[in-house]
Amino acid sequence: MVAGKVVFGPGKADVLAGIRETGSLAATARSLGMSYMRAWRLVQEMHRLYAEPLVELQRGGKTKGGARLTSAGEKALLLYRQMESEALAATEPAWKKFRGLLKPSLRQGTKARD
Repeated sequence: MVAGKVVFGPGKADVLAGIRETGSLAATARSLGMSYMRAWRLVQEMHRLYAEPLVELQRGGKTKGGARLTSAGEKALLLYRQMESEALAATEPAWKKFRGLLKPSLRQGTKARD
């Protein structure tokens, strides 16, 4: 969060990753189980918050449209995944202790990310 706004998080990261993988905002939304409008709003919000666009959208429907990450989008996604990985590694010792508070049936195979 910056200035009370969620500038990036798992949802936005998943949208960017989906766009990189599919080249389509609609396909990304479907794969994430979210509406096209929700995915589009997340992209528009990122456009308002970042100095450079993270996504380039092309209108045109099934045959001519598409979406791709800009270099800033690639960098944002890479840095977010790096922060996510480093945060998980840093909290692993506390997570092992915390896991001991769970019911025995839930302790096995749990990771901080689950």
